[in-house]
Amino acid sequence: MAKVEPRTLPGFMELLPNEQILFDQIKQTIEDSYKTFGFLPIDTPIIELSEVLLAKAGGETEKQIYRFERGDTDLSLRFDLTVPLAKYVAKNYGNLSFPFRRYQIGKVYRGEKAQKGRYREFYQCDIDIIGDETLDIINDAELPSIIYFTFKKLGFDDFTIKINNRKILNGLYESIGQKDNSVEIMRIIDKIDKIGVQAVEEELKKLGISEDVIDKIISFIKIDGSSDEKIDKLEALKIENEVYRQGVRELKDVVKYVRMFGIPENNFTVDLTIARGLDYYTGTVYETFLNDYRELGSVCSGGRYENLAENYTDKKLPGVGVSIGLTRLFYKLNELNIIKADKKSISDILIIPMTENLQVPIKLATELRKLKVNTEIYLNNKKIKAKMKYANKLEIPYVIVIGDDEISSGKIKVKNMETGEEVQCDIDASKIKELI
Repeated sequence: MAKVEPRTLPGFMELLPNEQILFDQIKQTIEDSYKTFGFLPIDTPIIELSEVLLAKAGGETEKQIYRFERGDTDLSLRFDLTVPLAKYVAKNYGNLSFPFRRYQIGKVYRGEKAQKGRYREFYQCDIDIIGDETLDIINDAELPSIIYFTFKKLGFDDFTIKINNRKILNGLYESIGQKDNSVEIMRIIDKIDKIGVQAVEEELKKLGISEDVIDKIISFIKIDGSSDEKIDKLEALKIENEVYRQGVRELKDVVKYVRMFGIPENNFTVDLTIARGLDYYTGTVYETFLNDYRELGSVCSGGRYENLAENYTDKKLPGVGVSIGLTRLFYKLNELNIIKADKKSISDILIIPMTENLQVPIKLATELRKLKVNTEIYLNNKKIKAKMKYANKLEIPYVIVIGDDEISSGKIKVKNMETGEEVQCDIDASKIKELI
């Protein structure tokens, strides 16, 4: 019988144990940060009914869906965590307390073209705050504080959270006669960092927009200065459009509250080019960049939406949320050697039995584990040299050898594998824990 070549589908990440340890550490850090701010965990199904999942889908999104039939049931794999959240809130509305603060970290699936750093199966780390009928603008300012806290916990200092408001852009485009083109204009503007000003102008021309209107758009997004100076300039434009004025007021409030949450000035800024490509964002929008690694693109993005669950309920459920694309972020950080998967084992100590009396080493391992010491026992029948080689290869920090002599004396030696130092002590889990 011919052997099948073991291979993984393109666009699916599969890590070695040392890499998986690091990935899990980063994921746990993000989850712990979300918990610190009081967000509640939920876990929605990976597979949903297609009619539920695709209630609002269309265009490119629907083309990327993994969709299949099981019997006479039409099913799809979730393509993000926001649509399942919308279903979840509508379904469980009567059992939830609002504002509903949830986090979810899970895999999503998109049938995109597989390419370097772009995955078809990937983890998203989402937080959202959902209001019942209303949601105060201060919530839009709390999310940047969570982004700041999270990336500091991940070990980054030099990063910038860029903030804008879609209402400002919508109001501007309406005031210059481009209301019908506003969504497409924002999609184009959102790419300005990737494709540059000239390419943006060319794409705007393809929409049939005149050169003088394009000049107004480009001049607008080039407004410079500090966050306060940009807001002053926005107010000074005197654009007589209520949506625009409301957007400026909201942006001003968000900046005020962001400072109240203690985010340093060098870690956030108003950026009028930030639009977010998705058209369901209705107000505040965010993108986060690591300043020394701009080639990563935005590492955390999101914004305010007016009605999360409009496809499932008549109740108005405004919300604001952000998402970290963990799989892509991990890949890029690893590729650039910003992070290193150095840890090869999660064991704190390896017990090596050199006796047929396994009761003592097994009991010791059990007691150490009760003390929250990650403890592994080498149970295969190998020579001591092979067992020590195993410990060295996995870089397990401490080793205890237990033979008949150790059992009869009640004494063992705890060996530090890095220094080679051995310290004798009783076969007592609490005393061993003190030594490692």
